[in-house]
Amino acid sequence: MAEKSYDLIVIGEGITGLTAANLAARKGRSVASCEAELFGGLVININELEGSPAAGHASGVELASSLMQENAEAGVQSINERVVGITVDGIALQVRTEGAAYLARAVIAASGARLKRLGIPGEAEFDHRGVSQCADCDGPMFKDEEVVVVGGGDSALQEALVLARFCRKVHLLHRGPNFRARRHLVDQVSASDRIAVHWSTVAEEITGRQGVEKVRVRNAADGTQSEIPCAGFFAYVGLAPNSEFLPASIARDANGAVVTDGSLQTALAGVWAAGAVRAGYSGLLTDAIKEAETAVAGALTGLK
Repeated sequence: MAEKSYDLIVIGEGITGLTAANLAARKGRSVASCEAELFGGLVININELEGSPAAGHASGVELASSLMQENAEAGVQSINERVVGITVDGIALQVRTEGAAYLARAVIAASGARLKRLGIPGEAEFDHRGVSQCADCDGPMFKDEEVVVVGGGDSALQEALVLARFCRKVHLLHRGPNFRARRHLVDQVSASDRIAVHWSTVAEEITGRQGVEKVRVRNAADGTQSEIPCAGFFAYVGLAPNSEFLPASIARDANGAVVTDGSLQTALAGVWAAGAVRAGYSGLLTDAIKEAETAVAGALTGLK
């Protein structure tokens, strides 16, 4: 039996989910948001937001904390539980968590995404012992050390630049011959004397004793192998959408991201998706907020 009913349940308390819950609550709807982890999502790992849509919020933590406070004041019920499934229950939707069940007239999946792992030997073994996914958080730990960053997109270059503030040398490994990042980031990396770019290079193993000491790499062009001595390892090779809890009737793309129509509604009536869990999301903070607005507009229209 469901514990409580709401007009709208938002799954995820990243910026998209927090914004969606806030908008719906301020329109007088009963709203709950579910989050198993710390609120804020991946953005809380960013100390300096580029083009923040909220004046005065320089960091991800500040922006997320402000939204959480606003949501509490607007009456949003924050449920600190992991959602494990959604089913149709008569004319409503049942959102099941690990310990309870809740009914909603509409649901917005804003569960975001997680950073992908490379899956190479040593990556799991040395997690939190040199292997990290947050340069802003852990960069000061590697002051005057050498670290390895893997990736060729915006995130990899941004994090390499953050680490270059603290580290003696940042080895940036990219499996291709050209970066996929925005031009200004490429220019900043190229101008840094602390960042050494290793083109057509892949990481194959992380080794060490108590912590990370070396990364074995392979040149993708000629197959030669070498080792890079380092104290830290950071991989930024894309995102995996947190969509596993959604029913099979909701279509996904090859990467597991949720497929929606123009209003951001999924294949299951009453369920919308927005932000990093959705196929076609740009990754921009401004678009996270726009998608929250679009999803809320569609969800509330269906409640009239």
